[in-house]
Amino acid sequence: MGKRKENSTNMLNESYIMESCNLTYAVCKIGGRWKLLILCKLENGKLRFSELRNQISGITERMLTLQLRELEKEALVKRTVHPEVPPRVDYELTDIAKELVPIWCQLSEWGAKHKEIILDKLIKVES
Repeated sequence: MGKRKENSTNMLNESYIMESCNLTYAVCKIGGRWKLLILCKLENGKLRFSELRNQISGITERMLTLQLRELEKEALVKRTVHPEVPPRVDYELTDIAKELVPIWCQLSEWGAKHKEIILDKLIKVES
């Protein structure tokens, strides 16, 4: 992934939005296609890279690696390398990430309700 220019319009807009709204800041940290799913898989404890990959269908090894690095950089995931042969690496939620668990549970409930409302509307339109 290339690096963006610090004075690009995109970078300046992102900086302004993230500094002015805490909710936007939070969504940027966990947003995207894979991050929240990875965090949810780690909710019940440590997992190895291969276990994570096997639990998330459709994610490539490269994308999982990139997302884990970003989550680690944001202090949401802790990576532990065990000095063994072959090396073993575990990933787990940090304490600050564990605080998100009730929030994403509520968000999941909201998603289920919203999905049901939308499906009901579609069924009524088709009838």
